[in-house]
Parts: sequence; structure tokens; C-alpha cells
Amino acid sequence: MSSDAPVAIRVTDLHKSFRIPTHRVDSLKERVVRPFSARDFRELHALKGISFDVQRGEFFGIVGRNGSGKSTLLKLLASIYRADSGTIQMAGRLAPFIELGVGFNSELTARENIVLNGVMMGLTPQETRNRLDAVVEFAELEEFVDLKLKNYSSGMLVRLAFSLMLEVDADILLIDEVLAVGDAAFQQKCADAFHSMKAAGKTIVLVTHDMGSVESYCHRAMLISDGNITHVGEPDEVGRQYLRLNFEHNDNPTPTGSIGEGDDIRVLSARLEDEAGEVIDSVEHGAAINLRMELEAVRDLPGVDVFLSVNDADEAAVTKFGVTVGEVDARDLKAGQRIQIRADLGNPLAPGRYHFNCGINRAFTGDVLLFVPNVVGFVVYGTADDYGMVQIPVEYTASIDTAVGGGIER
Repeated sequence: MSSDAPVAIRVTDLHKSFRIPTHRVDSLKERVVRPFSARDFRELHALKGISFDVQRGEFFGIVGRNGSGKSTLLKLLASIYRADSGTIQMAGRLAPFIELGVGFNSELTARENIVLNGVMMGLTPQETRNRLDAVVEFAELEEFVDLKLKNYSSGMLVRLAFSLMLEVDADILLIDEVLAVGDAAFQQKCADAFHSMKAAGKTIVLVTHDMGSVESYCHRAMLISDGNITHVGEPDEVGRQYLRLNFEHNDNPTPTGSIGEGDDIRVLSARLEDEAGEVIDSVEHGAAINLRMELEAVRDLPGVDVFLSVNDADEAAVTKFGVTVGEVDARDLKAGQRIQIRADLGNPLAPGRYHFNCGINRAFTGDVLLFVPNVVGFVVYGTADDYGMVQIPVEYTASIDTAVGGGIER
């Protein structure tokens, strides 16, 4: 997008709060016994003075965790909510596609709803009737056009709503998670329609949790957290920030006590750490996996070999490696002696859930002393394409032979 393109949407210092009752009154008796309880509220500040611009012809993504304020923002843009303060300016006709079936009358047929909603979105009744066949055809509802919407499935409703949105010739489209519903075939039709709208220069605001959609369609994206804008910029960078926000928090305490114990040795703790030494339970794709373990000898041992494997959620082993404890000629362990293991692994793992399995053998004889499955689990997150369990860098060349059969060159 050109930086000097005219502005289609301008939001300035937008605030929105909700009053939430602290006590729910469900019966007449409660209202009589506690007449003032309904007056007790707490303030939920959904948006805290956000400002941003969307340029004309821009495909703009809005992402954030549940409860961050992104859906509230979309409803403010659609004039469903009224802002407490701040301004919203739009240049062009608006078509919102925010919630399934909003604006539809379930007692009317699809044909009647198309005409009614088309008029509500700015078309004349005749223009809407002229486009009715196109709406029904895209939605693949030719056999059900005279069926009342109360008999439609959720998939049929979303196909109808999305098809109608494509036909209203809006300058600005507000779309909330449309790709999360419908069957696979319809999702592909949505994707094709998005590419067409992007090529046609439509201004589109897309709220989604799907970082793949953000990177595929959006020119820019914005991350909202706790009612504030935390990042605006390139879709891939916003996607990484969003995933970090989702995964880089650890509510699990550092393991204490024995998490695997045998007659000869026990595992006291196992954890992953970040660069600052903080305990984590997730790692970004491509970042090092820093494993820290502490073992303790229960009795005197001539030495131990520790074997670790990284397994996926289906217990398929991705990789295995061994850790030799001590020098070859000085490996004796005394009862009560502790072993600190630090292993830093490269991380070509595709996004998903993984864990370490740990096996400990007696040195020299190879006798199994202890096996601890799932000694520590973790999630790899990122927006990398998932072509397999691991993503290995590949360097290659390709050439075409100039000689064809019979020695003829081309």
C-alpha cells in the first residue's frame, strides 16, 4: 500500500466502558430482599483511548486475545455500540459482517431476507432483486431460497450472509472471523472472494485469530491487548507479537520435589528456561529450546548415562540424544550427590505440542535405572507453514538438460 493513499477510516482517542452488575438478580424474591444490589456495578474498560488510520484500499487485520477489545472496536465501527468518547470517521459506504444472522428475520424466507437486508445496506429494492440470483448462487442455496431462515443450519446462514455482503457494493467491509465457519468448500470460496476484493481495492477490516489469514490477505495488522494498541505494522511481525502474547506466559510453578524416582536415582526437576533464566512452557519456532534438569543419586553408582527424546503429541520421536555424566575415568556418583544437566537444542520443530521423555542407564553395563515419560512438556508456536514435524533448511539447485532425445538442443 502507498503511504500517501487517502484515509478511509480514522479512529481518534476512542474509549468504551461497560457497567457490569456485581450481583445477579434472578428472581423477584432477590429483588425484594436486596433492593439495591442491582445498583452495584463494576466498570469494564474495553477500549482505553485507541487511535489508528486505515487507508483506502487497505486490507487491515485486527488481532488480539479473547477479551482484548477487538470485537468491541468492530461494533463501534459498525455503529452497533456508541463510544463513550473519541471519534470515528469513515469515507464510504459500510457493510458489516460481524455476527451470524444479525439483521435476518428467522420467520422470513431467504428471498425476503435478501431484499430486506439489501435495502438496509443501501441498495434499492430493484437493485437487490436484480442481484438476488447472484447471492443465492454464490451461497449455493438455490433449492432453499423460499425456505424460512428458522429452518436453516448455521452453515447455510453464514453462506447467505457472506454472499449478500459481496453484492452490496460497499466501499468498506467489516468482517469478524468469517473463515472460522462454513465447510471447507465455502471457506475456499471466501478465500477466493477475499483475494478478488483485495485486487479490486476494497477497504477491508478483518478481525481474526487466524494468523495465517492475516499474513495471506492483510497489508497491515494491529494487535490489541487489554484495550490498548500494542503493535501496528507488517502482518508477519504482528502475528509473532500476537503468538508471543498468547504463549509467553507461564501459570505453572517450577516443579518441586521428585518427579521421577527409582531405587538408584531420581529426577528432582525438569524445566525449560528462556534467555533470562525464567521458567517457560512454550518456545517460538526457531528459538533455542533450553532444557534444565536436576538428578540425585539415591545410592552409590559408577556413573550414569541420560538419554532424552523429543516426542510429539502422538508419541512419535522427533529426535534423541544422550548426555554423559562426568568424565570417562571419574564418573562415580555418591549417594545424595546431585547432577545438573543443561541442554540447549536447535528448534526446527513445526508449531505444535511436544514433550521430553527421559531414560537413565547405569554406566558401562547399560542397565536401565529409570524411565520418566513426559518429564517436561512444551508448545512450539509460530506462523511457519506446517509441512511436517520438523522444518529443515534446504539448499538446492535445479537445471534443465539442453539435450533432448536424438541430440536436438532447445
